[in-house]
Amino acid sequence: MTLNTLRAGVAALAIMAGATLPVMAQDLTIGLRAGPDSIDPHWSTLGSQAEALRHIFDTLVGVDENLQLEPALATSWEPISPTTWEFKIREGVKFHDGSDLTAEDVKFSIERIPEVTGPMSMTIYTKSVESVEVIDDYTLHVHTAGTAPSLPNDFIRLFVVPASIGMEVGNEEFNSGESAIGTGPYRFVSWEPKGDLVMERFDDYWGEAPHWERVVRKEIPDDAARVAALRSGQVDLINYVPASDYLTMQNDSSLDTFVSDSVYILNVQPVVRDELPQKVRVNGQEIDENPLQDLRVRTALDLAIDRDTLVRVVLEGLGTPANQLMPEGFFGYSTELGPREYNLDEARRLLEEAGYADGFEIDFTCTNNRVPGDSVVCEALAQMWSRLGLTVNAQALNGTVFFPAAAREEYSLAMSAWGTLTGEASYTYGSLLHTKDPELGLGAFNRTGYSNAEFDDLFQQARENLDDDARRELYEEASRIVMEDRALIPTVILQTVWAAPTGTLTFTPRVDQETLAYRITPVSD
Repeated sequence: MTLNTLRAGVAALAIMAGATLPVMAQDLTIGLRAGPDSIDPHWSTLGSQAEALRHIFDTLVGVDENLQLEPALATSWEPISPTTWEFKIREGVKFHDGSDLTAEDVKFSIERIPEVTGPMSMTIYTKSVESVEVIDDYTLHVHTAGTAPSLPNDFIRLFVVPASIGMEVGNEEFNSGESAIGTGPYRFVSWEPKGDLVMERFDDYWGEAPHWERVVRKEIPDDAARVAALRSGQVDLINYVPASDYLTMQNDSSLDTFVSDSVYILNVQPVVRDELPQKVRVNGQEIDENPLQDLRVRTALDLAIDRDTLVRVVLEGLGTPANQLMPEGFFGYSTELGPREYNLDEARRLLEEAGYADGFEIDFTCTNNRVPGDSVVCEALAQMWSRLGLTVNAQALNGTVFFPAAAREEYSLAMSAWGTLTGEASYTYGSLLHTKDPELGLGAFNRTGYSNAEFDDLFQQARENLDDDARRELYEEASRIVMEDRALIPTVILQTVWAAPTGTLTFTPRVDQETLAYRITPVSD
């Protein structure tokens, strides 16, 4: 029974009994476009994974709704040498099995991440870690491979599990609930893949007690079905309201909408390796060469994107044009880079100069359930590029298909969302653009084969520089290089919309798009 249904029943009883005080429901059901792919918090970097498991597991460092760092399982952190950070662990924290949290559990969690073979490696959050040393039960020293000024930012996704589960524990034990033991505000009850994640309040939680006794996170990937579930009272709140429904909801007095800018940018990813996994075709015949290696071709693709139309028409105003890989105001965002130019004539000229005056045929693959608008932007880009004389076979896939295939580097031209969740450039540049280097933990999500020695050198200088101003300048210069190279082509920064019945919930939108039950309360609370 959801909050809406319960409210209706309570209201009827109150009238019959002459009651004057409302009785508040203790269950919350949320309809979400995507849920977790595993209950193992070290399985995947996807935002939908972290959002769900944040209810069960805490991170070492926390962030507020604007991605500002705040204490979580660590109460404080500071560098005590150029290559050592000291973290003070919160005392009195209980795991859901009743055991006490200590520094040993944090050490175990850091060391476990490289051992987990999920589809999207979380080593991007531990790439700077060389070793971990327990000083006492509540003091941890993290030794880094070189200076690592952004280490606390990386640890906002360091979910802590008890060392007692053992390094050999796998996905099956987490998914069954056997090892789903965290310190978060909710304990695991049950999970059905692509279905419901059910949780109950953990009464020994160290932080502020959440209002809801029971939370059901219901995965409803179809946008129309999710909206229908809200209108019929099956769920109390939905995320990722599609742009086509947002305008209607604004004029519907029975619904409240909550809108926020987000950190997520839809980026086009042109593969620049010698051999493409999906061959390009000219006049119906596959060719061996890769047109995307030519900067003129990548620039033509960029110039043919009408970002204003993407925002105004395709997303119905729920976004802003993107001119680089991070939103304005983030550490490393360059104010020197102006808006991306839309110039179809110049794009056609560059294609002709590159030897493709008659265009070519290429496959273009995107997600259809990762973020709001991903599939419609995908189709719109294909249409925009067709004006260049290109034949673009756009295919939007569920993330469970798209991301494993992307990790296997099966796409020649793709698009997906990326959010700079740590608020600073090293997270994005080190993951997406640095030359792939497994030993350094860099380039883990570089699916294009892009490699630029000048960029790599600037990045390495920046990531080890403790002077904020100098580090910012280095990142800004690095941003200029990759944007001129069209290493990735940013399109739009997305906005997110949630909806709930009018006057029922107090909800503060987050720029990371997360929908956290323990941050939601009834209006009367």
